[in-house]
Amino acid sequence: MSRRPVFYLVGVSLAALIAYAAFKPAVSGDKNSGAGDRPSQISSVLSQADDVTLQVEAQGTVTALNTVELRPQVSSTVREVHIKEGQEVRAGQLLFSLDTRADAAKVAQTAAELTQEKAKLADAERSLKRTRELMGQGFVSQSALDTAQTTLDSSRASVAAKQASLEATRVGLAYQTLTAPLSGRTGAIDIHPGSLVQPSMAAPLVTLTQTDPIAVAFTLPERELNRLLALQAAGPAEAAVQLGNERIVGKLSFIDNTVNSESGTVRLKAEFPNTKHLLWPGAFVRITLNLGVEKNAVILPSSALQTGPKGQFVYVVEPDQTVKMLPVQLKRVITREGKQFAVIDGLPGGRKVVAEGGQNLRPGAKVSEGSNEKLAKS
Repeated sequence: MSRRPVFYLVGVSLAALIAYAAFKPAVSGDKNSGAGDRPSQISSVLSQADDVTLQVEAQGTVTALNTVELRPQVSSTVREVHIKEGQEVRAGQLLFSLDTRADAAKVAQTAAELTQEKAKLADAERSLKRTRELMGQGFVSQSALDTAQTTLDSSRASVAAKQASLEATRVGLAYQTLTAPLSGRTGAIDIHPGSLVQPSMAAPLVTLTQTDPIAVAFTLPERELNRLLALQAAGPAEAAVQLGNERIVGKLSFIDNTVNSESGTVRLKAEFPNTKHLLWPGAFVRITLNLGVEKNAVILPSSALQTGPKGQFVYVVEPDQTVKMLPVQLKRVITREGKQFAVIDGLPGGRKVVAEGGQNLRPGAKVSEGSNEKLAKS
């Protein structure tokens, strides 16, 4: 009975000794070479001041320069449809023929009445001439001459009125034929020969859309407005759309007169030739706009830019291999040789900046160079 406490104490002491032997090296190692004293591995890059070709990209919507909904101006019946859905038409081409019989009859009637009034006018002119001759011979009075003059003036007025009436009936007859007001492509056609059409009908006879040239509508941040206005004053700015292997080049054609106060953007349009009809109204495309060249712009790889609670910043590597946090302002992102670079303000050229490995750094942390990265040349 008395030996059990002794064996128990010996067992506990032996276990404690083994645990101490196992943990002693690890504790000793932590004191001599803690993880906080080891420099963090990073790769750095030198900020570069260079002339940068400014190109901005935006999501745009292809928009027709002109779209017309064709409707009749008179109530009539469709006699013939001269076009097909999706057909390319030229300006002035005949699209629809309506029933012209009633208006053609009115034109013929009014033309006959005009001929009759012209005959009366000719008779009044001859009558006035005879009356003047007779008055010269003393056979008629002045009142007879005045009556002849009045008859002539009345006949002239009647001829002018019938002439105007004839023009009105011709206009009504012209309404019975509908022609294309512009060159473009036709849309869906739901009207067929024999259909009754009216000016108040909800659906148009056809919608005609101009597809060449064509426009792309898009927006850019308002910070680009001054550069856009200066560029437009110097000449049309180049714009481009890439569709697969096809690059379509156009020009900036419109800058809106107001800035959207909610989004902080300005509306723009660029015009493109579209002879191959690759750009289709309503489609979404990526548009690139050339804004000229920014002199001595400071650029860095996009990976060097960090974002914190107070905005964007970079880690600058000091001569003693510690890092310093420096706030910067991102102006835009550009692409060189397939890589993205940030154009920034707040950092001079020639400073060593952490390009990779800065996610877990803190100001004043020690770093060691893993590799140096060079900026791509334009």
